[in-house]
Amino acid sequence: MYPYRHHDYFLVDDLLSDEHKIIRSAVRDWVNQSVVPEIDEAAQRHHFPGKWLKEMGELGAFGSFIPSRYGGAGMDAIAYGVIMQELERGDSGIRSAASVQSSLVMYPIFEFGSEEQKQTYLPRLASAELIGAFGLTEPNHGSDPGRMETKITDQGDHYLLNGAKMWITNAPIADIAIVWAKDERGIVRGLIVERGMQGFTTPETVRKWSLRASHTGELVFDNVRVPKENVLPRIQGLKGPLMCLNSARYGIAWGVIGAALDCYNTALQYSLERQQFDRPIASFQLQQKKLAEMLTAITQAQLLVWRLGKLKDEGKVTPAQISMAKRNNVEMALRIARESRQLLGAMGITGDFPIMRHMMNLESVITYEGTHDIHLLITGMDITGIPAFDN
Repeated sequence: MYPYRHHDYFLVDDLLSDEHKIIRSAVRDWVNQSVVPEIDEAAQRHHFPGKWLKEMGELGAFGSFIPSRYGGAGMDAIAYGVIMQELERGDSGIRSAASVQSSLVMYPIFEFGSEEQKQTYLPRLASAELIGAFGLTEPNHGSDPGRMETKITDQGDHYLLNGAKMWITNAPIADIAIVWAKDERGIVRGLIVERGMQGFTTPETVRKWSLRASHTGELVFDNVRVPKENVLPRIQGLKGPLMCLNSARYGIAWGVIGAALDCYNTALQYSLERQQFDRPIASFQLQQKKLAEMLTAITQAQLLVWRLGKLKDEGKVTPAQISMAKRNNVEMALRIARESRQLLGAMGITGDFPIMRHMMNLESVITYEGTHDIHLLITGMDITGIPAFDN
């Protein structure tokens, strides 16, 4: 495995503030010191070292956009993006854990929760004293969450929660879960479900070929008594979970650039060292074509997310813009991983290099938080005004 060298062909770093560069440097150093030496073995063993969560909490990687009075860092959207990028350079599973903690657990509590809920949960989530999960996807309903079957029924001072969610990052280790369920009127509500509530179980999903260094599981609810004070009071309907997903998708659009950069960096250095026909393979036209196209695509993605971050900070960003960036950048990263693997030949499939691990991870990233095709339809609906989902 080669030492990482940052690649910035269009000097996008000039657009970043000193604060952005400082936090990026801190996360980059942590990834180099704590993740890179262990990530291959962790992925091979289907294991996520618990120490990484605590260290990310100490680093300020959780809830960077949450105000400091609730334990966050109060930073802007671009700072959140550069954090996600550096984490995913280490591994998509690490970025996934941070993305869920920040965008899918802390964000809804901050946006939709009561003051008591914010004070109770957010500082402990920011420090990783608590780990959270997000329950929306169900066994029968992924791209169509409006048809969810998980239900709550009013029992006076509490709700009874029944149903199941699956493909849930952090589920097996989560202390709390933000769960979306329909009430008796069919209105989607958000609840904070705590581990230890009777009837709440989190079986782990194993035998994965992707995101192996990540905890994935189910959230199963069998007559779980959820106190009414655990309901998020400031949101009703699908708008709540969709706003959370937009925050997560924004982070993914940044994060996958890190995976692409790691693959490109590996392919470039390997091509300069690997000799065939008495010359480095970097001297051959086809290999230069691959490398030039990789760097062009990475540069386009870097500029896209920088502009997306500015729009987000200015309150101008739209869900369709986020969908376009998520779709474009994940496809870019996966294409670069595949091309890099070919450039390395047989060595590309080994754990000595990160490419095959990134490639397998990105096969999940291109599906979760909205599939590749669904994001295309979101863009299509935005530009035509015609929804194609029900056709």
